Amino acid sequence: MPRRLPVWAKQTVLGAVLAVIHGGTALAAEGQPHNWEVNFQDAATPIAQLMHNFNNLLLAIMAAIVALVLALIVWVAIRYNEKANPKPSKTTHNTPLEIIWTVIPILILAFIAVPSFRLLYAQYSFPKTDLTIKATGHQWYWTYNYPDYGNFSFDSFMLEDSERKPGQPRLLSVDEEVVVPVGKVVNVLVTSTDVIHGWAVSSFGVKVDAVPGRVTRTWFKALKPGVYYGQCSQLCGANHAFMPIAVRVVSEQDFAAWVKKQQESAGIIRAKKIAAREVHRD
Repeated sequence: MPRRLPVWAKQTVLGAVLAVIHGGTALAAEGQPHNWEVNFQDAATPIAQLMHNFNNLLLAIMAAIVALVLALIVWVAIRYNEKANPKPSKTTHNTPLEIIWTVIPILILAFIAVPSFRLLYAQYSFPKTDLTIKATGHQWYWTYNYPDYGNFSFDSFMLEDSERKPGQPRLLSVDEEVVVPVGKVVNVLVTSTDVIHGWAVSSFGVKVDAVPGRVTRTWFKALKPGVYYGQCSQLCGANHAFMPIAVRVVSEQDFAAWVKKQQESAGIIRAKKIAAREVHRD
């Protein structure tokens, strides 16, 4: 009787079939991970797109090297087996060949270095900032400040299963999302109050450590509206897996309305009006 395939084999075959059927657009859904995903999450920033391009270049180079080595192994096995070559050669050195297999890897590494350094430079070359946000890590939630708009702040906690609404992903949804305008350069200042955390959003190509007593920074420029999820990327304690990040990218009009609402909740607008009246009275 024919043997039945194990469950893991069936799942692997099914995943490959679904990947072929749905094509590349279904392989990396926007903003969050999905079942049967075989690629990165869709790039939402120029830096993330550069990362994807560099990864694809490396995959092509590695595939070419594997194919070449496989072809050489097959050629040697066929051409120099005992039947095809009953009288073996006693050659011990081949200077041209040794030069070739030394120079070619050097050229490959030099070729890879160019886009690698270009990506590294782009990551740490901060363009003119349109908006600054401060993210502070705690065990186990995030606090966000908006210093450009009166320094209002809020805490962001993961939603429990009973609190989630339909469509909100488990272990990624939060009660208070970071909101930023689309197409604007956002400078993120990152720190911590207790242990080392990590502020990371895959679709943005962003990952930076939150270190107690220090302020590190990163930046992103989201090109598409939507909600993009990340997680703490450092082992920060027992609830490390329950410290998600959610960034909502909206239009400038929606962002302005959201900022006004936050300022009203924090009493900033009322304080400004009072201060303006005092100045006028004087």
